[in-house]
Amino acid sequence: MHRVAVVLIAAAAASSSITYAHDDDGKGVLGKVKFSNSCSKQVQKDLQRGVAMLHSFWYGEGLDTFKAVLQKDPNCVPAAWGAASLLMNNPLAGAGATPKAAEEAMAIIEQGRKSKRSTSREREYLEAVAAYYKDFGDRPESSRQQSRSDAYQALAAKYPKDDEAQIFAALYMAGTQQQSDQTYGSYLKAAGSLEKLFPRHPQHPGVAHYLIHSYDAPPIAMKGLDAAKRYSAIAPAAPHALHMPSHIFTRVGYWAESAATNKRSFDTALVSNDFDDAWHAADYMVYAYLQQARDAQAEAAVDAAFKVKNFTPQRPTAPYAAAAMPARMALERGDWAAAAKLPVEKSRFPFADAITVFARALGAARSGAVAQAEIDAENLAVLHKQLQDAKNNYWATEVEIQRLAAAGWIAHAKGNTDDALKFMRAAADLEDRNEKHIVTPGRVVPARELLGEMLMLVNRPADALAAFEASHVREPNRFRGYLGAARAATAAGNTAKAADYYAKMVALAGDGGAPRPELAEARQFVARK
Repeated sequence: MHRVAVVLIAAAAASSSITYAHDDDGKGVLGKVKFSNSCSKQVQKDLQRGVAMLHSFWYGEGLDTFKAVLQKDPNCVPAAWGAASLLMNNPLAGAGATPKAAEEAMAIIEQGRKSKRSTSREREYLEAVAAYYKDFGDRPESSRQQSRSDAYQALAAKYPKDDEAQIFAALYMAGTQQQSDQTYGSYLKAAGSLEKLFPRHPQHPGVAHYLIHSYDAPPIAMKGLDAAKRYSAIAPAAPHALHMPSHIFTRVGYWAESAATNKRSFDTALVSNDFDDAWHAADYMVYAYLQQARDAQAEAAVDAAFKVKNFTPQRPTAPYAAAAMPARMALERGDWAAAAKLPVEKSRFPFADAITVFARALGAARSGAVAQAEIDAENLAVLHKQLQDAKNNYWATEVEIQRLAAAGWIAHAKGNTDDALKFMRAAADLEDRNEKHIVTPGRVVPARELLGEMLMLVNRPADALAAFEASHVREPNRFRGYLGAARAATAAGNTAKAADYYAKMVALAGDGGAPRPELAEARQFVARK
């Protein structure tokens, strides 16, 4: 496996204060980390590298690095802590450790507890991560997350001068944020702590990384731009560090920046065999290209992702992207017939499978194949129940949004306008109360945008314009969002507003853009003004 190194810049320092940072030739940069420890001198470089990888969620490489440290120094408790930390998986994704990973982590923690050489602080770090795994099979993930956050808050309070403790405490605080809580209390509390640390640690991968996560919500996303612009330069060797800025870029509609940083992430992930990260970056890249009407680049990104085969996904990112990207290619371009024909390939993640089923239902309803749409809608109901039975409430809600939207378009296809709008409004309202998951740059199509399109079809352009503009607040700078608003404004007699939205479409595509008829429509309108 490809190995990436960070370079020692304080070779003469004592082992407990060694700092690792950028190298001079731009290779292997993982940021600047200093994790005080009592481990042997011979493992210091690898240990600090592992901590830097942990901060950038580099799961495979990081776990291998910490295990290598334990081989050389079995009494290195921070290495046991680091390995157990990586086995928790992404602390903000909601899924958490698998039972197999939890079993492995607990074995490593027990090894650490038997260490013949450690400090009180190191043992407390180990127990902080152990709090997550306690009674693992008897608790839901939300309970494990809260225990982890509480343990790290106590650790940070006991060691107020230990900035690593403060940084991890902020991360795990952000990990308790619920997508249904739109006060963003946990995010903002974490961000407040990290903002104080950023001036002291401008090259620290964790501070920049966790600030991005802590601002990953529509009303507060602009606050994360500084961290987003800096993180990829802090740790460009880590695929996740190259991808993460696009969480903020997507929230604020910076499509060129999102596409570029995800292209770098995709290429870097392939080199290091991080295939889950490669698929994840590809989905964000495709979404960004489609907003710029760069369909050829989007298709190339899809093709490149689907060439990544023969691996077992460790996280839902790859199955989600595999379903989402083809659906986006059809839905973002209004190719309803293509959406209706998408093949359904089952994964072990019902919410990923639901994307394809929803796209098929929507495409079939909007292209007149009502019977097929009804079958797909029934399949959505089955997937929704599976998620409910598994007590996966977040994704059950997301699939319910899809089911309601499909029901709305089926009703519209049957000529039942009242029911169509009732279902579509219910879908949009429910989606507004449920934040998007970090696994995705955005839903394959926003529900309120779909409501606007339906209102246009039933000749209510003023209401449609209001729906599109409401959608822009949460999903800014979208090509189809601007298209719908432009057409609605034109039909409502607001020529000035229509010109503004058409001009925004033209600006999104720039000098490029595919020969979409909608783009030609926008350019013709702008040229007449």
